Amino acid sequence: MTALLKCLRGVAFAAVLAPYAALAQATPPEPRIVSDAVVSAEWIAKALASSGYRADFSLQSLKDVDRFFEENAVAGKPRPGGLLSRDLGPRIFALGAYVGEVIRRQAGGKWEGDDNDPNAEINLAVRLKSEAIASPVQVMKRYKNGAEDGIYAYGFALVRAE
Repeated sequence: MTALLKCLRGVAFAAVLAPYAALAQATPPEPRIVSDAVVSAEWIAKALASSGYRADFSLQSLKDVDRFFEENAVAGKPRPGGLLSRDLGPRIFALGAYVGEVIRRQAGGKWEGDDNDPNAEINLAVRLKSEAIASPVQVMKRYKNGAEDGIYAYGFALVRAE
């Protein structure tokens, strides 16, 4: 009899969960590149804050991203001993993810990325409510070109346009 009760309990439990299982199947999983970006944004925010930069996901914090580049890069190269002198690729990706997450939080929108894209890190984007696209790869332009491709001005223009 206890085996029958266990079986009935299992059937009842499955019946309760059935609508949720269907919902889970209807919602496609988030691309890995998107979850990597969100995790990287949180990680770099902590790293920036521990190094004396404002990294609270506010629009104003993008000024500190610009300051970070001023202090840690020159003419598209890391300053010797600076915070970009090691792990350049992952740190640039994380900084781009931070910029994208600031814009997403301030203007509203959704991350877009394709795990099958061989350039997923470069093509990662935030689609804003107005359908405008924010490209976190902007940090590469800032890194290479300097202040003329400022992060704060870029973010400010996108957020204020929404």
